[in-house]
Amino acid sequence: MTRVVLMNPGPVNVDERVRAAIASPDECHREPETRELLARVRGKLATVAGGGDAHTAVLLTGSGTAALEATVSSVVPATGGLLVLDNGHYGERLHRIAQVHGIPVRRLEFGWANPVDLDAVERALTAEPWLSHVGLVHHETSTGMLNPAGDVGRLTARHGRSLILDAISSIGAEDLDVVADHVDWCVGTANKCLEGLPGISFVLGTRAGFDALAAIPARTFYLDLHAGYRAQVAGGAPQFTPALQVLRALDVALDLTLAETVTGRGERYRARAEQLRTGLTDRGVALLLPPPHRAASITNAWLGGDLTYDQLHDGLKQHGFVIYAVQDRVAGSFRLANMGQLTAADIDRFFTAFDAVTARPTVAAVGAGQ
Repeated sequence: MTRVVLMNPGPVNVDERVRAAIASPDECHREPETRELLARVRGKLATVAGGGDAHTAVLLTGSGTAALEATVSSVVPATGGLLVLDNGHYGERLHRIAQVHGIPVRRLEFGWANPVDLDAVERALTAEPWLSHVGLVHHETSTGMLNPAGDVGRLTARHGRSLILDAISSIGAEDLDVVADHVDWCVGTANKCLEGLPGISFVLGTRAGFDALAAIPARTFYLDLHAGYRAQVAGGAPQFTPALQVLRALDVALDLTLAETVTGRGERYRARAEQLRTGLTDRGVALLLPPPHRAASITNAWLGGDLTYDQLHDGLKQHGFVIYAVQDRVAGSFRLANMGQLTAADIDRFFTAFDAVTARPTVAAVGAGQ
């Protein structure tokens, strides 16, 4: 086994230059170098998401969920409410975050692995003017569903509401333009399609949007977005001690993302995903979603025969591959992510291991020409 190949949806296998960045020297977070690092990373994040000078980001030391909770708890006013569009586990999470903070919330449940019904969203926004914000998960990794951020954003804007987009598993690889797609609050993390290391997340919005948060009383202390914005953007320094070495790794990862381009990375991911999906279907393994709804970086497939997930997981791990379980709603299936630095040769080796674990004959043509 030369290396462990991570086929879970984050953390991911990263470029050696990203890994090397965490060996940066010890430093104090109140020095000018840190201020420069924060500003540099904020600017690169805005560029990756399609924003310009009007946009900036607040960086948090925490997982993507920390940034999502910071957003939901900070941007919805006491006189407003959140419409959650729910078609998977992470849509449910958005709903739970709002409930924890006592935020009025309306939940549209479409069912796991079912697409968002735009007509239902239109009806809800028309009928319930108290709903000030809409919450959507762009890539619902519980099923591998890619939800229509642009369609929802334009619909939300037409009704004069604000869109909170959970782009945690999409930013860096899927088409996303916060301006054209009318995304008011874009939530992301370092350790998925941006191919950084875990420990840093962020919230991207307009400077005007962050300024307006001054009128909303804080519901949290550490996760107060406006306080973070005042410290990082207006004050030029972190509010709290950040994970500096992880932040430096993200700085390098963003350089690599911008050099490859989001479009180029998406094409690379789709090539690996197609290689996985072809190999699975050639072996008679059924996939959860039809092609139009699949994201570029996750494939959900059904277990066959008497094989359990634990047997498949443990067998593949012995060969150096880590796969991912699913939530109860889609029990009997498993997830394969192709985020990060996976190659065509990695996928070929995966199927050699898969065949050994499942006692299926090897299909030599899998991955040929890719």
